[in-house]
Amino acid sequence: MIDRIILCLIVVLPLAAEAQDTGAVARRGQDTGVTVQGRYIQLSEVVVRSDINVPDFIRRVQEDTTFYKAFKNLRILSYTSINDIRMVDKGGDLVASLNSKTHQTRTGDCRTMQVLDEKSTGDIRDRDSSWNYITAQLYAALFFTKGVVCGENNIVAGSLGNTEHLSGMEKHKEQLKLLFFNPGRPIPGVPFLGNKMDIFSPEAAKRYDYSIDLQRYNGQDCYVFRIKARDDAHGSVVIDEMTTWFDPKTLDVLGRVYDMSYDAGVYDFNVHMEVQLGKYGDLLVPTLLRYNGNWGVVLKKRERGIFTATLFDFGK
Repeated sequence: MIDRIILCLIVVLPLAAEAQDTGAVARRGQDTGVTVQGRYIQLSEVVVRSDINVPDFIRRVQEDTTFYKAFKNLRILSYTSINDIRMVDKGGDLVASLNSKTHQTRTGDCRTMQVLDEKSTGDIRDRDSSWNYITAQLYAALFFTKGVVCGENNIVAGSLGNTEHLSGMEKHKEQLKLLFFNPGRPIPGVPFLGNKMDIFSPEAAKRYDYSIDLQRYNGQDCYVFRIKARDDAHGSVVIDEMTTWFDPKTLDVLGRVYDMSYDAGVYDFNVHMEVQLGKYGDLLVPTLLRYNGNWGVVLKKRERGIFTATLFDFGK
């Protein structure tokens, strides 16, 4: 069970609960907003002038699959990655690291990975070359290809959240994807979280503030949707804050930043994640991922990890 907890909590990502619109425009002080199924959505002045259909926007946000699709696209493309993994101690001093440049090649129905350059320090790996840190192991599961992998696709429908017939590492990976790509939904098999992952139900609306704005992001005008836990919600939520940038025309996710923390006694974690997405042809792809996490589990050594993945040179 401890391993399952660890694997789910390292990385932290469309949203839960189905929105029903009321279309009711409300004002709270100087703020303007729309109430959607009991949730007050604060709108900036520029968003109000844009005449956005807020209930429809919220529904599209909740049903979004573009974020997950971007990572699925990595399974069908060639690309180069610069990988920076660092494990630090309580004072922030480096204890182990891996810095490498890799290239994934997709040929026909299969993909392989070549290590172009690699440097490591400390005990990042064991003597048998296996990862000595769960943080590094999970990074490898996301971005490193071992051997030849065939038969994959980028189809999203039905590919996320089904752990019923999985076991061992494959089940852990699926739980990880749920946490990473679907923040706000329960994670099967992870104890003590319960409905604390919830960010969109009527009950969660009492614990969160929601807002929509319009701002520049990586040189493009975007809708930005923010969810932030209220001050009095400490201890009753897992997702402290999440900000997502959307293409105003397609509503594709272009970036996401989120903070998660929780202390369940037998385990605790505090994680910050940032993901930037770009386009290769008509495909959305992740171009940058940053992680800074501190977590601990009873009977396991605390891990403080920092990693950055920079992806480029995409091809078919």
